[in-house]
Amino acid sequence: MKPLVKLDEFSTGAGDLLTLYEHDGAYSIHFNGEGLMHSRTSASETLLGERGVARIQAGEKARVLIGGLGLGFTLRAVVDGLRAKSKIEVVELLPEIVEWNRNHLTGLNGMLVDKQRVSVRIADVTQVIRDAKPGSYNAIMLDVDNGPVAMVDENNTQLYSDEGLAMVFEALADKGRAVFWSAEADKAFEKRLRKAGFEITAVPAKTHNGAKRAAYLLYVADKH
Repeated sequence: MKPLVKLDEFSTGAGDLLTLYEHDGAYSIHFNGEGLMHSRTSASETLLGERGVARIQAGEKARVLIGGLGLGFTLRAVVDGLRAKSKIEVVELLPEIVEWNRNHLTGLNGMLVDKQRVSVRIADVTQVIRDAKPGSYNAIMLDVDNGPVAMVDENNTQLYSDEGLAMVFEALADKGRAVFWSAEADKAFEKRLRKAGFEITAVPAKTHNGAKRAAYLLYVADKH
């Protein structure tokens, strides 16, 4: 049996420990010793990117925002789903995650962070959305924390509040789309999305393509 190899780790400003592991060609990120994401259970992250850009017309010069880099599977789906003239902005709070992609994950999706049409910003995505001009983005995909439920960082609750969702709505262009990754269903969040003006669809998402049942939800929120 091949060993679990610790590639790197760092402590956040809040004192939490994130660790990057490799095992038999697969990669995982752990938060305080608990698995947070894994390259072999990334189907929901891929679906997030696919659904995010599905409404963008072929040939449209789009501008999209991805909140959260992780292991890069959402970015991969967006790069594959958009034409070369589109602009893809990735906002990641932790610079170490970006460096892991560049230094350890180039054989996975890490090479994408330096593609010409991709820009990566080290920032709080809530602040980026707040500062955006109205109608800036054709699509916004958010995989921040564990979604509106099961928060790892309580500071992220603002993004999923009435105020945060209103900012997302304002930052989207007409007929724009926002997609939110969620660890589970949240009826209160659905009500807030509708209150913000979105037409929503809850899309079940599997951990991997061969899974018999869905484990997560994607909230697809369209602006009309």
